[in-house]
Amino acid sequence: MALKATEILEVERDEGIAVLTLNRPAQRNALSRELMREVVAALDEVRGDEAVRAVVVAGRGPAFCAGHDLSEMLDLGLEDYREIFALCTRMMNAIHELPQPVIARVHGMATAAGCQLVAACDLAVAGTEARFATPGVKIGLFCTTPMVEVARSIGRKRALELLLTGTAIDAETAAAWGLINRVVAPEDLDSATSELARSIAAASPLTVAIGKRAFYSQIDLGLDGAYEHCQAVMSENATAQDAQEGMSAFIEKRTPTWRGC
Repeated sequence: MALKATEILEVERDEGIAVLTLNRPAQRNALSRELMREVVAALDEVRGDEAVRAVVVAGRGPAFCAGHDLSEMLDLGLEDYREIFALCTRMMNAIHELPQPVIARVHGMATAAGCQLVAACDLAVAGTEARFATPGVKIGLFCTTPMVEVARSIGRKRALELLLTGTAIDAETAAAWGLINRVVAPEDLDSATSELARSIAAASPLTVAIGKRAFYSQIDLGLDGAYEHCQAVMSENATAQDAQEGMSAFIEKRTPTWRGC
């Protein structure tokens, strides 16, 4: 399946990795309504492409993403604002619901809904120069929807520090807080992200999809509920051909051949 690229969203595919690159560099890749719709559409295409094993979200130009496009948000009515934030929520949920894992490749600033986008991705790799912030409080528009993803990534106290002060944190702090997975030199960002994506792509796509779905299903359950859910998922997973092949290959000391079923 050929993934569609547009003027403001570059889409590339290489050896099972789909790369979606936000391409509004002059606007610091601010999330206009058009761009959010195109990201959702691209993720919908990826969902149906069995050859894609992992997805990378990146940004063109000096920043990863500056959040919502404020030039589109002046003097609107309540229904317009509801539409914008509902569309943003749809985009974040599309990432969670995608069978393939999504990795944010972060450089420069990731602010407000851009920080939300990083937190929504399953994994994130950042360059040492990257900065993260939810600065809406400074302009009178609290980062309430970014708060949903960020708080679930880094916890209450740290999230509230970002939200109430609007102060940016560096990549090392973001990694220590759990917002991102690892920090690399800027010149190594592409290769480090690709290496992480390829390590995921080497696994059974069925198993990865089952695991990602189960992770988000159990994460907010109590301990007993989480175990009940996960033992049912793991039992069903064990009956799959890929699970039987993987266990056999391990015992026989050979490389497994995945069938995705």
